[in-house]
Order: sequence, then structure tokens, then C-alpha cells
Amino acid sequence: MNIYFACSITGGREFESVYQVLVRALAEEGHQVLTAHLAGSGVGVSKAVLSPREVYMRDVNWIRASDALIAEISVPSHGVGYEIGFALGSGKPVLALYQQGRKVSKMISGNPDTYLQVQAYDDPVETTQIIRDFLGRI
Repeated sequence: MNIYFACSITGGREFESVYQVLVRALAEEGHQVLTAHLAGSGVGVSKAVLSPREVYMRDVNWIRASDALIAEISVPSHGVGYEIGFALGSGKPVLALYQQGRKVSKMISGNPDTYLQVQAYDDPVETTQIIRDFLGRI
């Protein structure tokens, strides 16, 4: 399955190690993660060589080419919120994961869209089963 992975870049990278766990788990399950590079260190620097327009066009094309979007939303991000909305508007299933106890935007947590699943986790390791269950329902 083609997966678009969304996570905070300019909003903060404090969950970078979690992003890496999620992307690694998806790859190990045999999925192609179109945005695997976003989990890596130094991604903010590498994106700086692209213009905002280039980033937008590339990313919406990746969302269109994906079967689902999986987002780690523990760190607020305008971009991730936009990507979630764009994916839902395109009829893509979306899984939004966040660390238990973190505040999540009510625009995400209150969204009744049947294609959206918002799920808290205590330990990043448990996200593997959450993702497996989510993708199994697609």
C-alpha cells in the first residue's frame, strides 16, 4: 500500500524518534511510505532547497497517489492539519496518532468524517498494532 506519512517539520521535531518508529514499522509491513524522508534527521534543512510552491505541488501529488494518510499529530502543525483535510477531501482514509495526554486540535478530534480515525497511544511501540488494524480495514 502507498502511505503518505505526515508529521511536524517546522512546528517542532521533538517526536522525531516516534516518526522513525512509525515509518520503520510501515516499511517492515511491506508498505511504500512516499514521505519516509520526513522521519529523518535534518529534514527541515533538506526541504529548504525547495520553494513553497514546489513543496505544495509535490506533497498534494503524493497524497493523491497514496492509499491512506497516517499522521503523528502530537506536535501541532499547520501543514499536517492541511494535509489531513486535503486527504479527507480527496476521499483518503486518515489515521491521526498522538501521544496520550497531548492536546489535539478540536478541528481534528471533533471531526466526524468516517474516513478519519484519531487514536491516542501511550508507547510508540503500540502504534504498530493500531496502524495494522487501521490498514486492515481499508
